[in-house]
Amino acid sequence: MRKVSLGRTGLEVSCLCLGTMTWGSQNDQDEAHAQIDLACERGVQFMDTAEMYPVAPVLAETVGRTERIIGNWFRDSGRRKDWIVATKMTGEGMKTVREGEPVCRDSLLRAVEGSLRRLRTDYIDIYQLHWPNRGSYHFRKNWAYDPSHQDRAATLANMEEVLETLDELVKAGKIRHFGLSNETAWGMAQWLRLAEEKGLPRAQTLQNEYSLLCRLYDTDLAELSVNENLPLLAYSPLAAGLLSGKYAGDVTPDGSRRSRSPELGGRITPRVWEAVSGYLAIAKAHGLDPVQMALAFVASRPFPVIPIVGATSTAQLETALGAADLTLSPEIQAEIAAMHKAYPMPF
Repeated sequence: MRKVSLGRTGLEVSCLCLGTMTWGSQNDQDEAHAQIDLACERGVQFMDTAEMYPVAPVLAETVGRTERIIGNWFRDSGRRKDWIVATKMTGEGMKTVREGEPVCRDSLLRAVEGSLRRLRTDYIDIYQLHWPNRGSYHFRKNWAYDPSHQDRAATLANMEEVLETLDELVKAGKIRHFGLSNETAWGMAQWLRLAEEKGLPRAQTLQNEYSLLCRLYDTDLAELSVNENLPLLAYSPLAAGLLSGKYAGDVTPDGSRRSRSPELGGRITPRVWEAVSGYLAIAKAHGLDPVQMALAFVASRPFPVIPIVGATSTAQLETALGAADLTLSPEIQAEIAAMHKAYPMPF
């Protein structure tokens, strides 16, 4: 599989990243390990997880299970060094993880130790903050986003404290680099500015949602991403499975994510079905698998981006990995652009 440079880290990673958030809920350990094995065979060596996984839903009794499953594979295979591993610290408000405490020096130190233990590793390649303490417009919060309550001084003071703590963790060899998730353009700009001014670790990646159906990243964050060489790790590039076509006609297959999360995190709206139908029609007209078209579109954007590919079966994963070799023609890109203008924000 084609390799790409991961921003300014000096790391070369596969052009697709293996997602893991169903491991321990929709997938048992054997199924998860089979996915890792298949990804290895296809040349994938970049994996993303999080301390709160699995999801759909997040439960107190399953928090940390995904990291344990990955750690068991590392133990059994002895192949930890073959992988670039990214994991995430849960943000403020998630009561099932450390009672919803905010990201701060103390919680960060404890969270890193927990992930190291569960992953059975001495170091984490990319350590990410799952969402900012101050909140953001992600997870469908954009429709009522109101930043007027934010305390700028407190936000910047917390950022500096976190950067200083991350610096200690880097120097201790426990993490190699850090990244952010569900951040805004202003927030990312502040993290970068403070790191440069204080000589502290620089954020190297940003993990936000991005797909044919969710393109909030296309303007200010795209500009920041290009000018700062900051790769987007695009989560939900298939819009929680909507772009695969398996929910077309408003159906819910047994065992699917929608059977566990009926609204797919707010993605099921009256507008979404026509948009999905439109993209499925484009794929069909050009003889493309809709999953591969959706992933190839994300990978083709004019900013550095790596799609995070999750699956609930090796068959699904096999299909998704085929997108690494697909380049969309100018004609297909033009049809996608027209469809986006017709249905710019379907959820």
